[in-house]
Amino acid sequence: MADESMLRTLAAQAAAIWPQERGLLDRYWLAADCCVLDAGCGSGEFASRLARAYPRAQVTGVDVLASSIALAGDRYAALASHLHFEQGDAFALRFADASFDLVACRHVTQAVPQADRLLAELVRVTRPGGWLHVLSEDYSMLQMMSGPLDPDRLWRDGPVQFAAATGTDARIGRKTWSILKRLGLVDLRVDYVIVDTLRVDRETFADIMIAWRDGYAESLAAHSAFSAAEVRQHFDEIIHSIRDPNDYAVWFVPVVSGQRPLALTEK
Repeated sequence: MADESMLRTLAAQAAAIWPQERGLLDRYWLAADCCVLDAGCGSGEFASRLARAYPRAQVTGVDVLASSIALAGDRYAALASHLHFEQGDAFALRFADASFDLVACRHVTQAVPQADRLLAELVRVTRPGGWLHVLSEDYSMLQMMSGPLDPDRLWRDGPVQFAAATGTDARIGRKTWSILKRLGLVDLRVDYVIVDTLRVDRETFADIMIAWRDGYAESLAAHSAFSAAEVRQHFDEIIHSIRDPNDYAVWFVPVVSGQRPLALTEK
């Protein structure tokens, strides 16, 4: 997660996803002066967009990596009046119970073990009546055109096997709704941001795959039957296909949301 490719990943993913994700926030009916937490904020791509969309809100970004926090603070210093970044552990947040009107967590659940514990902590700091907004990846929801190599094999035998070997879950996206239901959230929804070659600029989509290739080739090779060269070849074929105006590619990105119910005395 600390590799320089992650910064490129987060920037390209935000550029591809935010235009569709922005509309999902409207249904939370956030007050102008709401308090928002972005848990696992990385370089601040999403938190900064929230701060611009809600200029009277207080937005806090938390990430375990000090380098990401320092970068985000410098990059978005102009928003410092209502956007704050701090280092912290999303499994053990320093905030009191029921502190935030909206808690967002994006591109994190697939990268950590025991994602249910993480989500329980995020529910804890969500106010009754507030919302949890989780972009929860699933590496079986990528579909690319087949070339000499089968791209489906890359996702199945690469990230899924890597996750199994490292105690994480590359298919957590399909399970997140059930976890949030067990945690007691209501009005649960699953929406899909569709990152494809029709809705997203092809080069932006390709930039995501380039960053994944550069950041993950060695790690995937260490925990799969692929060599690093084979992982790169798979990615290179996918990147070529995304750039080819005659090919189609899509990444379905689950966004799972739910509301923390009001206490009985507050209904």
